[in-house]
Amino acid sequence: MKNRPFYIIILMSILLMSSCAEKESTEFAFQDLNLSVEERVTDLISHMTLQEKVSQMRYDAPAIKRLGIPEYNWWNECLHGVARAGEATVFPQGIGMGSTWNAPLIHQMGIAVSDEARAKHHAFAKAGKRGIYQGLTFWTPNINIFRDPRWGRGQETYGEDPYLTSRIGVNYINGLQGDDPKYLKVVATAKHFAVHSGPEKSRHEDNYQTSNRDLYETYLPAFEAAVKEAKVHSVMCAYNRYRDEACCGSNLLLQKILRDDWGFDGYVVSDCWAITDFWEPNRHGITDTAPEAAALAVDRGTDLNCGSVYDPNLKEAVLKELIDESKLDIALKRLFTARFKLGMFDPAEDVKWTNIPYDVVASDAHYTLSEQVARESMVLLKNENNTLPLSKDIASIAVIGPNANSKQALLGNYHGTPHQFITPLKAIEAKLPNAQIHYALGSDIAEGWPMLTPIPSSVLKNGEEAGLKGKYYKSIDWKGEPAFVRNDTLIDFIWMPEKPISGLEKDIFSVQWTGQLVPEEDGEYRIGLKASSGGKVYFDGELQFEFKDDHEPKTRYFDRILKKGTPYDVTIEYFNYHTDPQAHFVWAKKDQDLLTPAIEAAKKSDVVLLFLGLSPTIEGEEMPVLLEGFDKGDRSDITLPKTQIALMKEVQAIGKPTIVVLMNGSALAVNWAGKNIPAILEAWYPGEFGGKAIADVLFGDYNPGGRLPVTFYKSVEDLPDFKSYDMNNRTYKYFKGDPLFPFGHGLSYTTFAYENLVVDTEIELKKGIPLKVDVTNIGRRDGDEVIQLYISHIDSTNDAPIRSLVGFQRVHLKTGETKTVEFLITPKQYAELNEEGQPEFNQGSLTVNVGGKQPNFNGLADAETTSVLTKTIVLK
Repeated sequence: MKNRPFYIIILMSILLMSSCAEKESTEFAFQDLNLSVEERVTDLISHMTLQEKVSQMRYDAPAIKRLGIPEYNWWNECLHGVARAGEATVFPQGIGMGSTWNAPLIHQMGIAVSDEARAKHHAFAKAGKRGIYQGLTFWTPNINIFRDPRWGRGQETYGEDPYLTSRIGVNYINGLQGDDPKYLKVVATAKHFAVHSGPEKSRHEDNYQTSNRDLYETYLPAFEAAVKEAKVHSVMCAYNRYRDEACCGSNLLLQKILRDDWGFDGYVVSDCWAITDFWEPNRHGITDTAPEAAALAVDRGTDLNCGSVYDPNLKEAVLKELIDESKLDIALKRLFTARFKLGMFDPAEDVKWTNIPYDVVASDAHYTLSEQVARESMVLLKNENNTLPLSKDIASIAVIGPNANSKQALLGNYHGTPHQFITPLKAIEAKLPNAQIHYALGSDIAEGWPMLTPIPSSVLKNGEEAGLKGKYYKSIDWKGEPAFVRNDTLIDFIWMPEKPISGLEKDIFSVQWTGQLVPEEDGEYRIGLKASSGGKVYFDGELQFEFKDDHEPKTRYFDRILKKGTPYDVTIEYFNYHTDPQAHFVWAKKDQDLLTPAIEAAKKSDVVLLFLGLSPTIEGEEMPVLLEGFDKGDRSDITLPKTQIALMKEVQAIGKPTIVVLMNGSALAVNWAGKNIPAILEAWYPGEFGGKAIADVLFGDYNPGGRLPVTFYKSVEDLPDFKSYDMNNRTYKYFKGDPLFPFGHGLSYTTFAYENLVVDTEIELKKGIPLKVDVTNIGRRDGDEVIQLYISHIDSTNDAPIRSLVGFQRVHLKTGETKTVEFLITPKQYAELNEEGQPEFNQGSLTVNVGGKQPNFNGLADAETTSVLTKTIVLK
């Protein structure tokens, strides 16, 4: 044992090393898992320098290595599926989600989307990727009220009604954020707070005014429900001003209403670069400098900046005493509370959401759910003489229209990239393998807006080879030696799941394509590059356009008259910096005769299917689109574009049975179709399985049950000024005219009857009103019915709404089946709001309408496959 001292020394060394290691792992109190989140966050912030604090208030927050804080990018999107992060399940656009009138289904969708979000995030983090669209904080849902059909972003919303919007929104948020009492699954963000729904082109300068009644009756209820019921952890403030205050610097919105009145304890993020609008010329003009803007926004409650104002300007603002550093600490506490609640500073094994396997992404189960949401979003607007469903034994059919084979019309905006695009044409071909299918484009989506397709290899030349020469670089700027060089016959790339260059540690690369375009016909052509991230296109030696920071694949283009057989030099420089790299070199001949082939297709077919509508390439967020009827993403008219109206009239005149399918993000005044086309189906932007859902409805494999979440007006002349946020004569609640199709409208292939409405005829004020009703499927097909409950104040003296939706439920009924559906109208729902927006309980009569539609419509606006029961209640 003479070596005992040596062993003792070794043992003591081991113990000392162990103690040091333990001390190193818990060097800071915020690393102690036994402390509360509040204590950990407070400690973490106490160790930060001013510059470090400022750096963590920008959306692309850098790492603080000395504190063990990894970099984090707060910007992510999942409007209708995980977006901009590679392959994901693409569900129907928001307006389609609203048209399901099925809140529990949207909750299931939220669970599926957040499963994919978690799986993707952990895969990215494992690979050391922490960039844009790779985090767990999602800027969804858009719960603004779609008050005017001209708004291009209305497609992102759940419609025009505050109650329907709140039910869909609350359920989606709950599905996203999860049910764990300790850890958030993801953070959802209710946007855009508040009083925000166009116009797009002036959103950076507009100052909106409303009455208190309109504010509390229309613009706030969905946000209040998101905060109080769903406990949404983030809110995004809007670009515009409201009552002279910028929404991202509004004491009324962000402090009084959001935090004081509603008790919101999450964080507020600015819309992207909204705070630059505070001082930039021809915008809000509420501050003179960037530091003043940063100080004002933080002081009023905007914690996180999507943009570049806070860093470095907040540091200057503190040093100049424009704002106290303690205000930064408040914002940081909110931000890091979210990161801690997401489990980002805890062992993975403690956070159950880290166990979600990657194979949930684009899984069969999620595909099935996406298809179900698409089916339930279909709204049958008209079905004269039971034109639909069609027989599958049909011998020949014409499939015509700009949306018949459009991939973009499936997606809408803020979308992911699907593995497959089931367009209506593809679905009909699969549905009718024995039929002759005659396809024709028929028309452009609008005059001056041709449908662009990939430029074929037959007209691209790289020396003696067909195609273009591609040099692929591991840098973002085409610098250094290329990783490889090859000939690409077609520039039509979606690089998923692998990037074009193997071994990339980040999603950063660039490609330069060179060669010549040699057209086979004379004519005027539109030539473009649809791509994500950024790039340049040179044609015949001249730069045609340059773009960068494209978060979603968009098309830039130029028009040029080309001569047959003449070679034109082409150089395309593309770079990528995020996780959804795409590049498509596209074109269209502008002077083509599209109508003649459509007429020929219709003449040799037994039935004609016209796929008309709009496109997210011309309606959407702040777009450089100036066409007749369109205005920078919004619309100046609400009819179909003239090219499509002409196509429809020419085809209908042939005399073949003709059905119109609409694919669009907003209401259309399809008046001529309403009078002359026997069947009209509204399909919205229905997701990657949209074509299959459409075909299932058209050919009777699914009985449609969707309902309109917006009013279809007959003319833009029926609408108030677009910039007016006064709700007078807007939406079904206040519109005094005759709609083409009313809110809540939708037909079925079966018929539903209502009876036994049970409700007390006298109710004590401030007491709830329970009621129940029996609904029976009296038709010959199983189907879904959406029971809608409306109330109207008969004796109101303060211009109460014509009627208000206060309950709904979607039920499936087999032929001959009866179900009893129960509702409870709460006192808050039947209270009238006074001029201050406060509830008042007044004695008088209240009309209750329950059924599958609004009451009191005739003709085309009436849904004959359902009915309504009415009772009058006396409030005492």
